[in-house]
Amino acid sequence: MVKLPKWLKISIGSELAIDLGTATTLIYMKNKGILLDEPSVVAIDKTTGKSLAVGDEAKRMLGKTPGDIIAKRPMKDGVIADFELVQEMLHFFIKKVTKRALLTQPKVLIAVPSGITEVEARAVKDSAESAGAREVHLVSEPIAAAVGIGLPIHEATGNMVIDIGGGTTEIAVIALFGIVTNVSIRVAGDEMDEAIIDYVRRKYKLLIGEIAAERVKIEIGTAIPLKEQKEMEIKGRDLITGIPKTLRITSEEVTEALKEPLSQIIDAIKKALEKTPPELSADIIENGIYLTGGGALLKGIDKLIEKETGLNVKIAEEPRKCVVIGAGKILEDLEKYRKVLRRPKKPYEE
Repeated sequence: MVKLPKWLKISIGSELAIDLGTATTLIYMKNKGILLDEPSVVAIDKTTGKSLAVGDEAKRMLGKTPGDIIAKRPMKDGVIADFELVQEMLHFFIKKVTKRALLTQPKVLIAVPSGITEVEARAVKDSAESAGAREVHLVSEPIAAAVGIGLPIHEATGNMVIDIGGGTTEIAVIALFGIVTNVSIRVAGDEMDEAIIDYVRRKYKLLIGEIAAERVKIEIGTAIPLKEQKEMEIKGRDLITGIPKTLRITSEEVTEALKEPLSQIIDAIKKALEKTPPELSADIIENGIYLTGGGALLKGIDKLIEKETGLNVKIAEEPRKCVVIGAGKILEDLEKYRKVLRRPKKPYEE
């Protein structure tokens, strides 16, 4: 474990559950609830390599920084893309929620994609330890989401959870404290944003940024055609003239743009259903599918999945927060949930 710097002061007894997402990081403190919900973005000075801003402040810099400053996401497709920046980000967020009260390092539980490799899982654990955690546990996101919803994961009844985040879509059938069937794909909210950027570039020869694309997705994005079409104004750079340009885009166009990433998610859901044992399939027919993650907020996505699978789909309350709420519940009763914790293997164990 990396030695804790003297200047890092953290409260005695702090226990934190972290949803370390590609787009957003949420932190839950034991007995206090969710204390942080900020973008997973870090702005750094390219000359010195030092971080200048993290979270909300850094996201406002995306696409707007001068040459000597870069704002970037250190997470990609649910896993660490830049170890040092993730360490910086976690250190900043942990320090922010614990108020630097005293000298003891916190115990941390981090939710990770179920499909990550042992190397990727070790990187998450190491980054949290380097950021100041004294003890680090990992749990798969679908398990955390199921606990967050309040599903009885200890029973012999199968429940299907689909968690659509920023970098990954996790599809799992859970029973008896374990994942029976699991499909994890690196297609989720970010790929939806990229699809909108590509569509606007191809159709209108207009280049828009990821923040603009995300706003389009949130405001008028829909997985199925709407009876009443919506539209909004977007601004970008004309690729032919190089001059800033404004145009209007419709919800119907956004639906067209999102077809490819949504079809990949649907294919993954069907694959998971095909792999599910018949006895648990019967439970899913009765209980339906539970939808969590920020992607669950895309208008009509539940109806699209229902149409493609013939199953009832329920969107969780506060779907963006299900994973961190579930991780928090697991943290508050680690003995009860010890079976669901993931222990990254040491290199010599592989």
